[in-house]
Amino acid sequence: MQSSGHRLRDVEQHQPLLSGGEEEVAASRVWFIQDSCGMVCAFMTWFLVMYAEFVVNFVMLLPSKSFWYSLINGVAFNFLAVLALTSHLRTMLTDPGAVPKGNATKEYMESLQLKPGEVIYKCPKCCSIKPERAHHCSICKRCIRKMDHHCPWVNNCVGENNQRFFVLFTMYIASISLHALCLSGFQFFTCIKVQWNECSDFSPPVAVMLLIFLCLEALLFLTFTAVMFGTQIHSICNDETEIERLKNEKPTWERRVRWEGMKAVFGGPPSLLWFNPFAGLRLQVLMVRARKNGAEFSV
Repeated sequence: MQSSGHRLRDVEQHQPLLSGGEEEVAASRVWFIQDSCGMVCAFMTWFLVMYAEFVVNFVMLLPSKSFWYSLINGVAFNFLAVLALTSHLRTMLTDPGAVPKGNATKEYMESLQLKPGEVIYKCPKCCSIKPERAHHCSICKRCIRKMDHHCPWVNNCVGENNQRFFVLFTMYIASISLHALCLSGFQFFTCIKVQWNECSDFSPPVAVMLLIFLCLEALLFLTFTAVMFGTQIHSICNDETEIERLKNEKPTWERRVRWEGMKAVFGGPPSLLWFNPFAGLRLQVLMVRARKNGAEFSV
């Protein structure tokens, strides 16, 4: 007898949950979760990155007597910081794969023209038809396709449509954290040999406190994001979300393993576009739609 998961997939192929027009609207609208805790965490993320920018640029690099040292490290650090913050914005403002709320109506169910034995699932919390591998998020108040987890640091769920940006966010944050640690270590090593007044435009006590706090921040962020990056890559290569792993769910879908899973998440064969958080950004279309209809926000 055919399993319920396979029967559900047959129904989805027979009648997709989103039509082409609805998918275009979902992809182009502004998505934002109005969660107080998430908004505070997202603000803290940006504040801490900006703090690192301040210390690296104004405490270590600009006062340096080596022009090329300041230029190379400044360009590299700021470039990675822009990529990290862009990835954060794309993760936060991208619809993670929300199922249309309240689409499990009697009329819609009848329009599916289900055959005898075909099974679909209805979410009692958001009254929507629940696709395979979708889970309900109590914070987003929606069912999210291929939901991995809800991350307060990006104030959004990590799901089918924004997992790529979340992976890039963790990778770039880990990169700038490691870079900041290396720069701080070199700064301490250099300033010990000479007078601290010659190393920075700030007074020695202030400069030391700023560097110590930056080291603690960088070490904490490096540990957290490196572990999260490794976990995400492992999940993608095994085609298994964090929720499915914790619940020990047996796969009823055809798994895409290793490179197939990576290509499914990042879109296409390996290329430099995988590392570009700006790829696929249709800013002009978003601005036109926002002026015409107003921005749409999730509630």
